[in-house]
Amino acid sequence: MNYDYDPFQLKAIEAIDAEKSVLVSAPTGAGKTAIAEYAINKALARNQRVIYTAPIKALSNQKYRDFSAIYPDQVGLLTGDVSLNSHAPLVIMTTEIYRNQLFEDPERLKNTAWVIFDEVHYLDDPERGTVWEEAIMFSPPHVRFLALSATAPNIEELAEWIRSILDHPIEVIQEDRRPVPLVHLFQCQGKIYDDEKMLKKEGFLGHDGWPSRWNRGGGDGSRRSARGGHQRWAAHLRAKPNRIDDLIAHIQTMKRLPCLYFAFGRKRTEELAWEQGKFNFLSAEDSVKILKHYDELCEKFQLANEPKAIEMRKLVAHGIAFHHAGMLPTLKEVIEQLFTSKQIMLIFTTETFAIGINMPAKTVIFDELRKFYGTHFGFLRTRDYFQMAGRAGRRGMDEKGFVYSRINPHDILHSVIIRIIFGKQEPIESQFNSCYATLLNLYNQFGQKLLDFYPRSLHFFQSNRKKRERGADMIERKLALLKEMGFLTSQGLTPKGDFGAWMYGYELPLSEMMESGFLETLDEVKLSVLLCALIYEPRRNQEARPIPNHLEIVENQAVRVWKKINRLETHHRTWPLTKEAHFHMARALEAWIKGCPFNDLIKYTDIDEGEVIRYFRMVIQLLRQIKQAPQASSHLRSTAQTALGKINRDLVDAEKQLKNM
Repeated sequence: MNYDYDPFQLKAIEAIDAEKSVLVSAPTGAGKTAIAEYAINKALARNQRVIYTAPIKALSNQKYRDFSAIYPDQVGLLTGDVSLNSHAPLVIMTTEIYRNQLFEDPERLKNTAWVIFDEVHYLDDPERGTVWEEAIMFSPPHVRFLALSATAPNIEELAEWIRSILDHPIEVIQEDRRPVPLVHLFQCQGKIYDDEKMLKKEGFLGHDGWPSRWNRGGGDGSRRSARGGHQRWAAHLRAKPNRIDDLIAHIQTMKRLPCLYFAFGRKRTEELAWEQGKFNFLSAEDSVKILKHYDELCEKFQLANEPKAIEMRKLVAHGIAFHHAGMLPTLKEVIEQLFTSKQIMLIFTTETFAIGINMPAKTVIFDELRKFYGTHFGFLRTRDYFQMAGRAGRRGMDEKGFVYSRINPHDILHSVIIRIIFGKQEPIESQFNSCYATLLNLYNQFGQKLLDFYPRSLHFFQSNRKKRERGADMIERKLALLKEMGFLTSQGLTPKGDFGAWMYGYELPLSEMMESGFLETLDEVKLSVLLCALIYEPRRNQEARPIPNHLEIVENQAVRVWKKINRLETHHRTWPLTKEAHFHMARALEAWIKGCPFNDLIKYTDIDEGEVIRYFRMVIQLLRQIKQAPQASSHLRSTAQTALGKINRDLVDAEKQLKNM
């Protein structure tokens, strides 16, 4: 054992040596990855296999790079759009891929000793949490888990659930102390406060909140109590401005760089970066060095002639950059490499930069404490705040990490600030709602006995009798829908059901179109456009351009099938409803398949470059699922293969990007 391990790491290592599963709850930056490396080393030394699951592809890619440096030629990667060395002893994959393998190819897990679930608190993600739950529920009994989580108050409850469904012990290791403590500061009315009491006394003039500028709540009802008559005293008040350049200058003077500035909008990150481009954090010598490094990376990733990369160079020369999901993946990679090499001093980024990716800084700034939560705007959850704030303070380099929140008393109550920063972190709560493909796979193996699996779920474990009845009832209603639509009979799955079992997320519309023969009529363009439309989720208020006449047959069929499915789902009261197909990217995808250079796609779409690549890669993933589906005809597989070859090129080719790193 290494004497540099912290006590909580040593406890986890002892549990791993005792062949126990381990659930580790610790703050961001506390050192959870070191525990994972110990489990990996132990398994590889025994010629056993390890699977490392991550919630997002960016984190999977980073772990692939990190572990490839430690274990050369022993690491694989599976993310749907990338398949590298998939039979390696250590395979990094998204949690969805692992869940799918449990049903599709369980034999591959025979020699797997450990499955590492990174960011396991994703169990309570409304859209994807059920994937983590299913991955744990259906893992084979010989597999041991190492589950790594951000701090959550009900970690022991989660462990109790796992103990109740698996026939082996699980050790809970909980660490609340950060190796680098955080200092919370506030910019309010143009001043910096390092004490929440002084913030209330001076920034809020002793009151909990001021009248809202928008005369409405914060999206979660938190301001309603602050709009009573007792606030008429402040109706004439206007908060003094919080100048961002003053805050940046303060951080520079206090020698608290490098800094991550979190803003909850892609456009906002770019605007802020250019506004603060007047700062220069680098000496002339350092500026020359970073530009040399930047140019080399741009050449390596074939970005030398990319307009956005050329623009970014002006900021990079000053030690500034921005980073968000709408950027080219290769340009994001360049910025990440510059940041980890300690050459970027100030980076404006969205919250995705905080999810697992190891990019610590000395200081974190919150542009505001309010964000969009999928369906509504709301103030940050405490766990979300600390997921981002935890990037402040570099272990072994900083004695403290500094976290600044920009506060306007018109926009947020003082009590809400206290709740976010000093309140108890939210518990992990089940979001269990198995998709149709999961139910088809279970029905294929167990028939009606699949209903016996619901009591093994975290949802059942956490729920009262009424919620349990609703949960079981939802599964039965989904099975009834699948039976009515011809996916299954009392004897088992139909050919339609066999096909649907491979189409995670899109099983109903694609299976309907497979059964009717419509998929057989499509060429590579029409098939790809259809898949992209099923995948695409337009941003708020985004309008679609009219699609070409020759693609209208695809749109019309997609609409007919969607309406039919929604009628049946409404009748059976199943949830969530299958989403409508959106053809916003039809023109761009057709142009790309026909050989259009990436920079020319701007003629066909106004969607961010990074989003275009992300959706093209998701189409690739779905095309691969179609190729593998047992009931797909040879003609359909051939069409899917042709489409794959034409889409997976240049900047879209994720495997090529990884091999360049």
